[in-house]
Amino acid sequence: MGLGVLQQGKWVSEREQEDEKGQFVRPSTTFRNWITADGSSGFKAEADRYHLYVSLACPWAHRTLIMRSLKGLNATISVSIVDPVMGEHGWEFSQYSGCIPDAVNQARYLWELYVKVDRHYTGRVTVPILWDRQTQTIVNNESREIIRMLDTEFATVAQSDRDLYPAEQRAAIDQTIDAIYQPINNGVYRAGFATRQAAYEEAVTELFAALAEWEQVLDRQRYLCGNQLTEADICLFTTLLRFDPVYYLHFKCNLLRIVDLPNLGGYLRDIYQTPGVKETCNLDHIKRHYYMSHPKVNPTRIVPQGPILDWESPHGRDRF
Repeated sequence: MGLGVLQQGKWVSEREQEDEKGQFVRPSTTFRNWITADGSSGFKAEADRYHLYVSLACPWAHRTLIMRSLKGLNATISVSIVDPVMGEHGWEFSQYSGCIPDAVNQARYLWELYVKVDRHYTGRVTVPILWDRQTQTIVNNESREIIRMLDTEFATVAQSDRDLYPAEQRAAIDQTIDAIYQPINNGVYRAGFATRQAAYEEAVTELFAALAEWEQVLDRQRYLCGNQLTEADICLFTTLLRFDPVYYLHFKCNLLRIVDLPNLGGYLRDIYQTPGVKETCNLDHIKRHYYMSHPKVNPTRIVPQGPILDWESPHGRDRF
C-alpha cells in the first residue's frame, strides 16, 4: 500500500494511480529474492537474521504477521510496525500505540530503507518488507512470496510444524490465491480508488460475484481448499476482516456486508478465533489508516465510530 513513490531516490508524495478509464492500477512489487532452507539462493533461513517491516492496517502486510505467528516465528523474525496514518512522507515510524520503531536501521520513514538499498531507486514504497540484517538489503516485498517462504523454508527454526501449503493441495491453493486476487483482494481497491462510474461499477460487480461464488463453496467445506486451513485462507481473511469496518463504507463496496453472508461471516470468525490470529488484528490501526490516509476518498478524514462487530461469537464452522 502507499500513494507516494520514489523517483531516482527522491520522495514524491503524489502519484497517478489510475488509467485513462479511471481504473485503479497496482504496479508490481520490485524485490523478489528468495530465502531457502539450504541457503542456495544466497539467503539462508536462519534465526535472528531477518526482520519484517509491516503496517497493522495493510492487508498485504497483515498476511505476513499471521503466517509468522502461525508458524511460531515470532521469536525468530523481529518486526517493526509503522504508524497507521500515511502522511506526506508515506509510511512513518512513530510512538503511536501499537507501533514499533525501526531498531534495525533507525529509519524515520519507510522510503529510507529503499534508498539505503538503492540510492537511485524509482518505484513504490510499500509494506511488507522482509529485510536481511546480514547483507543489509531488502530480500522481498511481495506478500504472497513472503508468506510462502515463512511457511515452507523456515522449518528448522519454526516452533510450529503447521503446514499451510501441503503437497497434495499446492495446485489448488495456488489457483485459489490467483482466483481471489483480482476480484476480491485487489477488487476493493479497484472500487475504492476508481475515478469514473463505469470503472467503479465494474469492480463492484466483479467483487460481489466472486464473494457469492465463495459463499457457495463455503457452504460445503470449512475452508477455501477443503477442511484444512491454508495460505489461501490467510490471503482472503485479511481482506474480509477489513470489509465491514472499512471497504463497505469508505470504498463504497456496499451491496452487502460480510456479516450478511452466513458462510463467509462464519468463516471470518472461524479464522479470527484460530490461536495466533486475533493477536495480529488491530481495528484501530485499520480504521485510522484508511479513513485518514486517503483525502481524495474521505476529505474530512473523520474516522467513524462504528460499526459494532463481534468476531468472537460462535462461528459454527466446526460442523465440517
